[in-house]
Amino acid sequence: MAKSPAQERTIHEAPLDYAARLERRDPATLDLIVIHCTELPDLTTAREFGERIHYPESGTGNAGHFYIDRDGSVHCWVPVSRVAHHTRGYNERSVGIELVNRGRWPDWYDSRCQDMTEPYTEEQVGALCWLLEQLKALAPGLRWVAGHDQLDRALVAASDDPGKKVSRKLDPGPMFPWPDILASTTLEPFAG
Repeated sequence: MAKSPAQERTIHEAPLDYAARLERRDPATLDLIVIHCTELPDLTTAREFGERIHYPESGTGNAGHFYIDRDGSVHCWVPVSRVAHHTRGYNERSVGIELVNRGRWPDWYDSRCQDMTEPYTEEQVGALCWLLEQLKALAPGLRWVAGHDQLDRALVAASDDPGKKVSRKLDPGPMFPWPDILASTTLEPFAG
């Protein structure tokens, strides 16, 4: 019987074109993992977004280090030895993990569409628990885990009504199984 991607528990290396231009760092200095959801419909769209250049001066963009698809497959787009742009103010010390999930897509800032109702798959949760332990072995200084929403609490004007404010980031959202994740790891919730 063939193994599913979740059973294989391998990391598919596929660095973004600009990954080598991202700032180098020593994985021993890392102490935080940030959990995100892509807020995009699929892994292909997430890759297309990750490839976009948002910082012309360095020729780099916004992306996490790892992506976990709905089938539990794990993809590394930025090595942990590089600083990825995934969480303002925390990039230098953290690893970003993105789970494929629609979130508020297609209009993240529409005040009428702020509910995040897509559940995470069992395969994603299992793969995330496995990846957290792999990362602890690679970077023993990792101590904390946080959701993107805990670290970026900025409000922005709603796209449908600039007089209203919405959260810039809500991921990983209310469907994320924090109790299961925290029970599976020695990482502690980030206290800031």
